[in-house]
Amino acid sequence: MKEKLVLAYSGGLDTSIIIPWIKEKYDFDIIAACVNVGQDDELEGIEEKAIKSGASKVYVENVTDEFVSDYVFKAIKANALYEGKYLLGTSLARPLISKKLVEIAHKEGAKYIAHGCTGKGNDQVRFEASIAALDPSIGVIAPWRIWDIESREDAIDYANMHNIPIVATKEKIYSRDRNIMHISHEGGDIENPANEPNYKKILMISKTLEESSDEAEYIKIEFNKGVAIKLNDIDISPKELLTKLNIIGGKHAIGTIDLLENRLVGMKSRGIYETPGATILMEAHNELERLTLDKLTYQFKETVSKKYAEIVYDGIWFNKLRESLDSFIEETQTNVTGIVKLKLYKGNIILAGMESDYALFEESISSFGKSEFFNHHDAEGFINLYTLPFKINAMMEKNLKGE
Repeated sequence: MKEKLVLAYSGGLDTSIIIPWIKEKYDFDIIAACVNVGQDDELEGIEEKAIKSGASKVYVENVTDEFVSDYVFKAIKANALYEGKYLLGTSLARPLISKKLVEIAHKEGAKYIAHGCTGKGNDQVRFEASIAALDPSIGVIAPWRIWDIESREDAIDYANMHNIPIVATKEKIYSRDRNIMHISHEGGDIENPANEPNYKKILMISKTLEESSDEAEYIKIEFNKGVAIKLNDIDISPKELLTKLNIIGGKHAIGTIDLLENRLVGMKSRGIYETPGATILMEAHNELERLTLDKLTYQFKETVSKKYAEIVYDGIWFNKLRESLDSFIEETQTNVTGIVKLKLYKGNIILAGMESDYALFEESISSFGKSEFFNHHDAEGFINLYTLPFKINAMMEKNLKGE
């Protein structure tokens, strides 16, 4: 009886050629596993395609709701931005996909999992770190680190030689990753930072700035303990909310970034990212935190947010530190409840007002008017104490100079 191998299968260029390659190289029974994290449009006919490519069995697992609720929304609560720009759309999906691959491997009694990540990319680390954390007994096969294929052009040639139907061409060479949170675009002319991206050719769910609506649009998002629960006063599920915000944000060219990032594997790479809905959510959530969190908590959480983003980017989801940070973040969200109004226009998210029963802004204290809670004369003593270290330092320097 043949050993079984579970392949993380997307139906794209890399995984399409991996099935026949593995069948040539190893004597495995290949089980293709497609994990749907919101790339629904790309999955039409995927089972038939996998079987025709040589897979003996195909799983198509729809985990979009889990992805949004347990991964995307955690990142929103954390305000997680890698290097200040990237909302981690690909990074967040990898641990969930890995979890499903391991579950299928257990169900099928498979001892191996294969993926189509290149040796230059971050995803190989994310998949393999997650698999190791979930079941270290499972072996991993990464063809890009083994075979003689060295580029996407080579991969296209291999597919053509073996009559494997693919969408990618040498003229349309972009490598894309899509889920309900974002679409990433890499490769081709994008790779060179000197090249201005041809957004008309690249973008798939977002308008260019020039094509975006000439009319501003106002939206209202209501949060309960850091979780968005209503859009424009209507109750909405996490998946439906992100879907609708992607449409709204895409129309206004929200959330398209050009990022030259520092990869985990030691090199810089450039990508174009479309993340309209999550960008809106992140902005709204952060503004509400400004209203409802005290200074010390808000400022320390900024440090936590940066670390959280690095952990997710580096593929360390299944780790005690990430779980511990989640506990801290969850505690900070106790009072992050309220309504945020936003104005969307030509790539801009403009705050148009917010309100919360937990607001720490008190007009009678913060305004320039008279307040029974604040006496301007009290500030004199505060200033004397605050400036004391500066005065001592100045006196010391004066003494050293003999003045």
